[in-house]
Amino acid sequence: MKRKIRMGMVGGGQGAFIGAVHRMAATLDGHIELVCGAFSSTPEKSKESGKALYLPEDRAYGDFQEMIEREKALPEDTRMDFISIVTPNYMHFPPAKLALVNGFHVVSDKPATFTLEEAKELQTLVESTGLLYALTHNYTGYPMVKEAKHLVSSGKLGNIRKVVVEYPQGWLAQKLEAEGQKQASWRTDPKRAGISNCMGDVGTHAENLAEYITGLQITELCADLTAFGEGRELDTDGNVLLRFNNGARGVLHASQISVGEENAFKIYVYGEKGGIEWHQMSPNTLLVKWPDRPVEIYRTGGDHGYLSDHAMHNTRLPAGHPEGYIEAFANLYRNVALTLQARLSDEEVPPYADDFPMIEDAVRGMAFVKNVVESSKSDQKWYPFTI
Repeated sequence: MKRKIRMGMVGGGQGAFIGAVHRMAATLDGHIELVCGAFSSTPEKSKESGKALYLPEDRAYGDFQEMIEREKALPEDTRMDFISIVTPNYMHFPPAKLALVNGFHVVSDKPATFTLEEAKELQTLVESTGLLYALTHNYTGYPMVKEAKHLVSSGKLGNIRKVVVEYPQGWLAQKLEAEGQKQASWRTDPKRAGISNCMGDVGTHAENLAEYITGLQITELCADLTAFGEGRELDTDGNVLLRFNNGARGVLHASQISVGEENAFKIYVYGEKGGIEWHQMSPNTLLVKWPDRPVEIYRTGGDHGYLSDHAMHNTRLPAGHPEGYIEAFANLYRNVALTLQARLSDEEVPPYADDFPMIEDAVRGMAFVKNVVESSKSDQKWYPFTI
């Protein structure tokens, strides 16, 4: 008998942006319920957050170690099924590892870990335990991104020759960390963000989307990173040339000092027969380009009749009703829930439900960050993408 999947959360306490997003997304379709959490770095704040979320007092824990230990001791029909990790980068690995060791599935915000070595350790654990690990590269959840992937995989664009992907923001054009702004403070701090800020934060989204849509893998890169802003140690802007495993070429740029830009994430993919263009800030539209006829405009919606089953699986609303950022996150959580429900019921996973970023994507994302940073420091023109 199928039931709701029970979620515990690490991080995401009162005032945390991304934690609230994950909670809204996870519960949107009614497959998942939040049953417990360790929401803050202090037990007092965690308890207050739990109270605000209407959780029983004994299910709001002081830290993730206590949460995992006590949840494991609960009856199987009560304990959480998985944890959702929504902390700063340096706190992704410890709860993920402890959850896997104790038999709990994991959903984590990106990047997966603080270092590539940690991501590879998680991969070993996932493979040995058989547990599910999902990484919330939420942009892969948009219906029109699914359609773009279908157009490529079905061969309609022909052999892919060029990929251009860009993610410019402008929010760090000024030193907000000097003013104590919470998001800026930890992202620009090597002790909490890791070896990269911009590429680790939004560049990994660009890398992941390029590989997801095309089905290709980066094999070589040439990177130039810059830490604009006096005294900053981590990059706030980066430009990367790419080579893919089928011979395609690419350009990736990510920035947080592009004044006036919000989240202008875009991707262009060009094949021998056609091309596609998608903009995150207009996510319900996909432009499909051909050499011998006008540009086609594909739109999200359930009543067009031309979208693939892949796109339709991730579509909730009729045409003209926008689906956006929360819904893209929700598609990942729904697919995770459907996959776990199938496992619990000993049934086949429904078509397209197992389509979400997994541990392999987590490792490639951390390898991308490491290789980009090393390439930028090197005099070598082409740097091999190694894991």
